[in-house]
Amino acid sequence: MQLHQQYRRYKQQKDEYRDLWILLLIGVLYAAGIFLSNTFVNVYLWKQSGDFFVIANYHLASYVFQALSFIYAGKLSKKIDRIIILRIGILFLCFFFLFVLWIGELAAYYNFILGCLLGIGYGFFWLAYYVLTFEITEPDTRDWFNSISGTLTSFAGMVGPLLAGWMISKMAGDVGYTVIFIISLTLFIAAIIASFFIIRKGSRGSFALAAVINERKRNKNWRRILHAHFFQGLREGIYGFYITIWIFLVTNSELVLGVFNLFLSGLSIIFYFVALKWIKPALRKKAILFGGILLFASIFIIIFEMSLLWLIVYAIIIGIAFPILTVPYQSLTYDVIGRARMVSERRVEYIVVREIYLNLGRIASIAVFIFGMLLFPHDTIIPALLIVFGAGHAIIYFCIRNIFIGPAKKQKIALKEDFTDEKSR
Repeated sequence: MQLHQQYRRYKQQKDEYRDLWILLLIGVLYAAGIFLSNTFVNVYLWKQSGDFFVIANYHLASYVFQALSFIYAGKLSKKIDRIIILRIGILFLCFFFLFVLWIGELAAYYNFILGCLLGIGYGFFWLAYYVLTFEITEPDTRDWFNSISGTLTSFAGMVGPLLAGWMISKMAGDVGYTVIFIISLTLFIAAIIASFFIIRKGSRGSFALAAVINERKRNKNWRRILHAHFFQGLREGIYGFYITIWIFLVTNSELVLGVFNLFLSGLSIIFYFVALKWIKPALRKKAILFGGILLFASIFIIIFEMSLLWLIVYAIIIGIAFPILTVPYQSLTYDVIGRARMVSERRVEYIVVREIYLNLGRIASIAVFIFGMLLFPHDTIIPALLIVFGAGHAIIYFCIRNIFIGPAKKQKIALKEDFTDEKSR
């Protein structure tokens, strides 16, 4: 009997590690497809329209539908397996690139539809990916998983844009764009195929979104981490597209944009390993503060004078800062969720609410950008907004500094019980 239990435990651990590596593979295929093309979708739309409102509207639609899709995908995940949710997300990303290929030179005109497709794809994919990450990893493997995932993502971010920029610059007209969109489509199809190798666990239960939102009133840690994600979204909203367009406006070269991402992602690879080795739980908050300050300070390097040299310096700084902030911040977020009330039954709702706050920050940032462009001269309002919203990641520290997590051993036991309960359903 004891031997049988040991075998079952061994098989369970083996399956969990296999699922972990497959999830990493899916993540890197997704990242490769996104980094190869999505960086240049902004440029593609800009070259067709020359209008910041088109780009902003595209991103606004993406963030709005991403938030809505998180809610719907979360509700749906209570009825069907998370892997199916993941595949639905990737399928919508395939529809996105198929639509871009189909409409071609009319892409800027259909910017809102494109944003909707992208947002739905993001919402379904990331809901499933985050929940699977939470279920597959444990406190003692979470930092490792986030670091390896970040390293692989950074490698994709280093190679993808550089390869895409080189192809676009070497091919006449928009042929290069068509080629990279087709490659991205192929990578997403490969991610769908890989998802069939993850063991399906099933799901059940009601979708108690309101209860998790109201949990802010009694759980201070939960309220603080939600506020942190809102301020994170404030920076990501405008920075998600403006820096890319700005670089292209100054250099008029997709290849330079690829070189910029090469430096950014190359440094990120190194510092994800540094974060893995040196940023232990006791140093998480200090690392988040340091990374946030670096990200805020970095904008002052290029806001007054944009040149290739300063662009590279900017890329180096944010390439260092993002891993230092992201690894401990993600792990802290999952630990807060792991200690929340009724997390076993409501882990999906916790992920959904977190993403709602993140996307509310992004939507607010884009909305302010649009109204600011309507009311003030562009050369006055844009630098001001970059500085104001650039502080978003620095403010994260002041939201999370009073978060306290109990003993790791108790937390680990609680999470293992959650996983066991989930597998038995």
